This record gives sequence, C-alpha cells and structure tokens, in this order.
Amino acid sequence: MSKLLAVPLKKPSEVDVVKPLNNLIQSTYNGSTAEEKAQYTEAVNEFSKQRNTAIWKFFEKYEASLEVVYAYYDQICALETKISASELQIPFKWKDAFDKGSIFGGKISLTHTSILFEKVCVLFNIAALQSSVAASQQLDTDEGLKLAIKLLQQSAGIFQYLKSATPAAVPSEPTPDLSQDTLIVLQALMVAQAQEVFILKAIKDNMKDQIIAKLCCQGEEFYADVLRAMQKESVRNVWDKEWIPTVAGKQAGLHALTQLYQSLACRSAKKIGEEIARLRNAIDLFKAAQSRGGNETYLDEYFSRAKRNLAESTKDNEFIYNEMIPELSTLASPGKAQLAKPLPIAVPMASNFKDIFTNLVPVELHRALTASDMRKNEIVNGEIMKLRESTQTLNAVLASLNLPAAVETADSNSGLPPSLREKANEVREKGGIENVQTMLKDLPELLNRNREILDETERLLDEERDSDNQLRAQFKERWTRISSDKLTEMFRTNSKKYREVITNAIEADKVVRQKFEANQKGIELLSLPPEQIHQALPSSSGSVDPTCSSVQRLKQLMEAVDTIKAERDAVESELKSATFNMKDDFLHALQKDGAIDEPALSLARIGQVLNPLQSQVKESVERQQTLVSDIQAAHAAFVSETGNCGNSRDKLYKELATAYDSYVELSGNLQEGTKFYNDLTQLLVVFQNKISDFVFARKTEKEELLKDLTTESSRQAPPATPALPSHYASTSGSGSDIPSTPAGAPGAPPAVNPNVPYPAQVHMPVPYGASANIPYPTYVPPPMPQSFNPYATLPYPGNYQYGGFPQGPAPGNYGTYPGSYAHQQGGYPNQKPPGW
Repeated sequence: MSKLLAVPLKKPSEVDVVKPLNNLIQSTYNGSTAEEKAQYTEAVNEFSKQRNTAIWKFFEKYEASLEVVYAYYDQICALETKISASELQIPFKWKDAFDKGSIFGGKISLTHTSILFEKVCVLFNIAALQSSVAASQQLDTDEGLKLAIKLLQQSAGIFQYLKSATPAAVPSEPTPDLSQDTLIVLQALMVAQAQEVFILKAIKDNMKDQIIAKLCCQGEEFYADVLRAMQKESVRNVWDKEWIPTVAGKQAGLHALTQLYQSLACRSAKKIGEEIARLRNAIDLFKAAQSRGGNETYLDEYFSRAKRNLAESTKDNEFIYNEMIPELSTLASPGKAQLAKPLPIAVPMASNFKDIFTNLVPVELHRALTASDMRKNEIVNGEIMKLRESTQTLNAVLASLNLPAAVETADSNSGLPPSLREKANEVREKGGIENVQTMLKDLPELLNRNREILDETERLLDEERDSDNQLRAQFKERWTRISSDKLTEMFRTNSKKYREVITNAIEADKVVRQKFEANQKGIELLSLPPEQIHQALPSSSGSVDPTCSSVQRLKQLMEAVDTIKAERDAVESELKSATFNMKDDFLHALQKDGAIDEPALSLARIGQVLNPLQSQVKESVERQQTLVSDIQAAHAAFVSETGNCGNSRDKLYKELATAYDSYVELSGNLQEGTKFYNDLTQLLVVFQNKISDFVFARKTEKEELLKDLTTESSRQAPPATPALPSHYASTSGSGSDIPSTPAGAPGAPPAVNPNVPYPAQVHMPVPYGASANIPYPTYVPPPMPQSFNPYATLPYPGNYQYGGFPQGPAPGNYGTYPGSYAHQQGGYPNQKPPGW
C-alpha cells in the first residue's frame, strides 16, 4: 500500500493572553479576596505557558506530542465554562494549513478575538497531528496498525465535529482549510484511510478472502467519494499536488484488490470462469492504479499475484474446465463491510488532565450567585433604610422639643446637660469639624480622578472610531469589517451611564456640603471642650424641678427612646451580617435541570433568613408612632406645668442637638462617598482595560486587513482553473458526476494536455478579513458592589433610575450604579452533523 496522507498544520501566532484574561476574570469575579486574585493570576500565567508550549508541539510529529496538545484543548473547554467567552478580547491569529504563500505575500491568515476560534483551530491541528502520527506508523506491526486505526478514526471525528462548530466560531468567511467543503473532504479521507488500514490488518491476520473483498469494496467506495469531493470547484485548488493522484490511485488499487480477493473466493468455489473475468479486470485496475498514482511499484506484489493466478486459471480452464468467461457487467458485487467510522471527541481528551482554573466556578453559577447576593442586598438595604428614616424622624422630633436636654439637670463640672455633654464628647472623639472638613476637601480630588479615567476611556473609543471611518472612506466597499459605531454601542451606553452616575454623585456632594454649611456653627461649638461650650450658652432663666410629674414622664420616655435606638442598632447589625450559601442549591439545580432558577431559589432562602428580622423592623417602626405621640403629649404637659419653653438657651440646645444629628449623618455620608469614589475607580479601571483590549484587538485586525488589501493590489489576476483529466474519474463509475465545462461555453478553460499526470495546482491567495457579519462581543460591565448607603436618606434632586440595572437603596444617591451581567451563551452546538 502507498503511504497515508497527512493533513498539514495551521501555523499559529503567539499572542498575549495574560492581560486580557486577567482583566476579564477581575471584572467577572470582582468580589474575590487578594489571595484568590493571586491564585487567578498564577493560573492565567500557567495557561499562557501551556498555550505557548502546545501550539509549537503540533510541529513535533510524535505520539508524545498528542498528550500536550490534548491537555491544552481540554483547558480551553474547561475555561470557556467559567468565563463569558464572548467577552474575552484576544486577537488569535492562525494561518491557512494548505496555502503555501507566494512571492507577493505571506500565507492566508485569519484573526479573530474569540476563544471559540482558538478552540476550532486547535482542534483542526489536533486532527492534523493525529493524521501525521498515523502516517508515520510501521504498518507491518500490530501496534502500528492499531494506533493508526485509532488516530485516523479520531481525526475523522474531529473533522466531523468541526463542520458544525466552525460556523458558530467563525461567523465571517473562514480560511479555505476550515470551509465546509474542505472539512467534508478531510473527514471522508480519514475514514477511507482508516478503512485501508483495517484492510491491511485483515490481510495480515489471514482473514477469509470473501471478508477481505468486502472490506476492499467498502474502501474503494470511500476513496471514490473522497475523489469526487476533492474535485469540486470550490476546493480543487486547495490540495497539495500529489493528493488527487494519490487518492485516484488508491481508489483504483482497492477496486483491484476487491476483484483479486473475490477471485480467490471464486477459485475456492471452483467458479473458474468468474475467477478469470475478475482477474482480468483486476490486472487492468492495478495498471490504472500505478499510472494514476505515478508509482510503478504500487501494489506490485498483489499485481504479480493476479497475473500468476490468471495464467494458471486460464491454462486450467483451457485444458480441464472449459467454462465460459462471463461479462464483467454481469458479475455481482461481493458486498461491503464497513469497519472505519468517525469516533466522537473524548471528554477530556488528555488522560491526566488537571484543570488549572479549579478556583473559578462555572460562569452560570457565578452569575446566579451574584444575582442572589444583589437580591439579598437590595432587601437588606430596604429594611435598613426603613430603620434609618424612622430614627431620623424621631431625632427631628426630639430636637424640636429640646429633648432630652430640657428635662436634664446640668452637670456640676461642665455646666451642661448630660445628653449634650455626651454628644459633644462623641463629636470630639470622631475628629470634630476638622474631620468633616478634610473629607469634604478630598471629595473633589476623588471625583476628578474618576472623571479623568472615563475621559481617557472615551478618547480611546473616539480614536478607534475615527481611524476606522478614515480607512472605510479610503477603501470603500473593500473595507469589509463591521463599523466601530455598531461594535461600540454597548461600550458607549455604559460610558454614558457611568457619566450619569458621576453627575448624580456631584449632586449628592452638593447636598452634603449644603447640610454642612447649614449646621457648621453648631458643629464647631460641639467640637469645643465642655467649658467653652458652657461659656457660649446664654444664661438660664431657671432650673427644672426634677420631681415634677411631667419631667419624670419625659425621662421615662427618653429611656424608651434609648432602648428603641439600641434595638435598631442590633437589628441593623444582624441584617448586615445575614448570610447564606446558595452555591450547593444552585449546583444541584444545574446538575438536575441544566439551568438555575435563581429568583425562585433565592427568594425562598432569603425569606427563611430575613423574615424574622423584617418583622422586627416593622414592629419597631409601628412602636415609634405610639412613642412619638406619648412624647409630644408629655412635653405639652411639661410646658404647661413649668412654662419652660422658648428661651434663648433652649433654642441653642435645639440647634446643638440638630447639629449633632447632622454631624453623625455627614460623617457616615462622607465615608460612604469616599468609599463610593474608590470603588468606582476600580470599576472604571476595569472598564478602561476592557476598552484597551478591544482597541488592541481592533488594531490587530485592522493591520491584518490592511496587509491583505495592499498585498492583493500587488497580485495579478490568477489564470482560469484548468479542467481535471477524465482519467481521474472513479474506476467504479462513482465519479462520473464530476462537473465539466462545455468547450464552447464562455470562460471555458483551455484544453489540457493529456500527457500531464495531474492538473496543475493554481494557488490563488485571497485576503481573508473580517466581514460585516462578524458579531463582535458586547461588553457589559459588572455591577457596582451593593452595600448600605447613608446618602440614600438625603432628599436628592431628581430621580435617577436606570432600566435593566440593579438599583441601590434608593435613586439619586451614591448607591445607584450602572451595569448588570448579560447572560450570554457561548460554545458549540451540542448536536453533531449526520455522518456518512
């Protein structure tokens, strides 16, 4: 038998996968700890090393290389389940496997920013490497035969899978090696060669002649199908120059072997006439096989055996049997026996595969966990907001009534009521007015930092758009890639939302500053030592009788106020610390149903955990209504009995109480505002990195397309494709439907010299750039971290609600962020295309 044909390899290009992959993982798993981030970075670096090793191992055509490339493919499959594959912006570049290039330019190549494209190209090279390793086996040993059979069938299975996977991964025009017609040929060729090796093993194992004849008949049919598919106009110029002659020779050779082994079966059955007819045909076919393949020694051993048998049988028939020699067309087919078939892709392919991204959960699970956490935070923030608003209302009522200072006896040392003294001490412990002024001073700097990052991000998008528009105007319809405006629509939308968030935050800063200015005098006084506060107080018109019944009643009510505030602090702390792990529930649902019904599962668990706390919040708010009514009634009785209301000292006490409440609120607002700006900076940096990856990928694609266009302009128009010689039709007639062009038809190729052994191969380099159908992945930024936001209690102007985005506690405050997780689906179709 002649040598097996090996599929050439696609040549890869090295590319930086570390930065884009780190950026994507950082944005997807933005709540990770520092230790987890370090583990992710280490895994990404290991993945980069694995790729650099694997893509060049393809060219070491040994069996040991297979495990290395199998492991890299398995890692791609594992990784694409844990990230949003469509968001990974890495410009993978692979050259066409069959194109040899020309003196005018390099090989045809294609660049895509999808890991699915990388997966398809790696699979193609795995199948090609399997065919090369199979072709290098010693086919005179059982081990070599078995390994060749296994690898060729596995290679056929990969090419079969690629027929359905390639359109999903390469929506633009693929390179010729990934076209549907090419993949059909390669799958058929691998199956035909596997059947051929089965025939060699059957002959080596001395199986019955009838069985070998059936195997050969099926192999001849396989090669006839390959020969017909290889001669289609769309792929005729793809193959290496010896492929069509080799396949044509193998088809004729297996046809000859079919007749030879069927003749041996006839000899055993004493059917001498049929034996002679088949041997005569076999001799003609052996000659055709050697002529077509250009190999005079091809199947020479079997050829000689057929000639010997024909001479012996002819002599015996003339002297002994005198049987009639039947016409060849009247002979029945020996039947067919198919052993070779495409094998499905093993999962995993490597025997000892170990996922280096074990710390990453499946992306669907991560999205469900994130959505569940956001849902819980939204409910928790709503309950905390109810408590905070009720407490602010209570404080406002107390401040308006000068309580509890109105019923307290001044301290003998400081001369201040105990409640006022405690408030002043707390203000001084928190840094006094200087602390608030420092945080107010820092806000503009934090704001400008975020604004500059967003400005730079928009500048990158504008520059990329302007460059694309300029080249589109220059090359017009030849500039085939999709326009920047369409690709960056989601980027622009999210940039606009970030801009609105910053504008909203500026308004919140203004409200905080106004509140500070309105209470600045009182806060300054509370920041002073008690002695200086006492000196600033107006003289008192008299003291309150502590034994008065109304005073006693108000003191009891003030104790009730302290109690309800302490209870609310405890409930708020429990609400913030309420946690539950939905991972096991989601994993069980994913394994059982193949999908996660996050809202139903989350709400059920949230109800179990938070319902008791929600009941406490409701009871506290309702109890406050009764408490406020009692305080107002008791204070009216207090004023009636003592007449102590409205003097200048009481008014100052009210101002100081209001200033204290404002100070506590301002401190929380400014701390939250500082945290907001710092968190926003991190997200804007991730957003900027996404834009940078996109711009880099577009730049790479632009350079490739420019290279193709400039190379194309330097090439001359290729000559017409010559017609194939008629003697490349199948010997069994299965190639009779090869399309031909009438001699007088317009554009008919010139006559072909019958002495040429095979058609001249015309390599026509065609530029392969992105087409208008490339669906570039749209980036959706991750959601802002959700936490309780004191700013939400302020009366902000306007109402900022973003449809489709998760909301914070209330609109118009620092808690309103853009972004949500887009549930994008990736991967290949599960169904496989029909086989032979």
